[in-house]
Amino acid sequence: MKMDAVALRDRIARLDLSGIDFEAFRDQPVSPDGLRVLRYIHDVEFHTVCYLRDLLMTSAHKDPDITSFLTFWNYEEYWHGEAVARVLSAHGEKSDTERVSAMRARLKMKDRISPMLHGFGSLLTGESWTAVHMTWGAVNEWTTQATYGRLIAREHHPVLGELLHRIMRQEGRHIDFYASEASLRLDNSVRAQRITRLALRKYWKPVGASVMPEPELGHLTRYLFDNEDGRMVAARVDRHVDRLPGLGGLHLLEGSLARYAAA
Repeated sequence: MKMDAVALRDRIARLDLSGIDFEAFRDQPVSPDGLRVLRYIHDVEFHTVCYLRDLLMTSAHKDPDITSFLTFWNYEEYWHGEAVARVLSAHGEKSDTERVSAMRARLKMKDRISPMLHGFGSLLTGESWTAVHMTWGAVNEWTTQATYGRLIAREHHPVLGELLHRIMRQEGRHIDFYASEASLRLDNSVRAQRITRLALRKYWKPVGASVMPEPELGHLTRYLFDNEDGRMVAARVDRHVDRLPGLGGLHLLEGSLARYAAA
C-alpha cells in the first residue's frame, strides 16, 4: 500500500523534548561504550542532509511525493541530531556544529564525488535508481531503529531510553514510507529488482559506514549486535528485507556482523 507523503504533513514535528532531563546525564552518565555509540549516531543524523543532496541529483527529484517526504524526513532527522548533541554536551563532549564541521572536513574527495556518482547511476538506470534509493533508505531506517533499540537495552538508562523511544516513534514513520515505496517500485519492475539486488549485494554497508571511521562502526557492531540478543535483532532486519519483492536471501545484516564485529 502506497503511503501518501502529503498525509504525513500534519504529523511532522520537531522532536518533543518536554520532560527530558538532560542534566541527569551529569549525575548518571552513559557508559563509555554507549557514549561512543552516541557520537556515531550524532554524526550520522547530522549527515542526513548530505544523503538528501545525493538523492536530489537523481530522477527521484521529479516525484513530488518523494520530495515532499524527504523534506519532512530531513527536518525530523535534524532535530534527532540536535537531541543527541545535547546528550553529548551534558557529558562534556564536542557536539553540533563543532563536531560536524570536523567530520565533513575529514571526508574530502569522497564527499565531493558522491552527488556525481548518484547522478550517473540514475542516468544509467532511470527509474530503477529510485527503487534502489527507496530500498536503501528502508534498510538504513530498519538498521537505525535496531541500533536505537539495542542501545536502550544495553544502557538501561531511563532518560536516554525515553529520548531514544521518542526518536524511534518518528523513525517508524520514515520506515513506513521508504518500505512502502520500495515494495511498490520493486513489485512493478523485474529490472528494478535485479538492479536493486545487485546494488545492495555489492555496495550496501551499514548507515554511516561511508562517513565514519571503520573502527567506530566496528565498536558499534560489537557493543550492540555481537551477542545473542543483537544477532536476533539483526536477523529480524534481514527478514524485513527478505519480504521486499525480489530481495530474499541477501542476509545484509548477517554479513555486516561477520565483517565489522572483527574490525
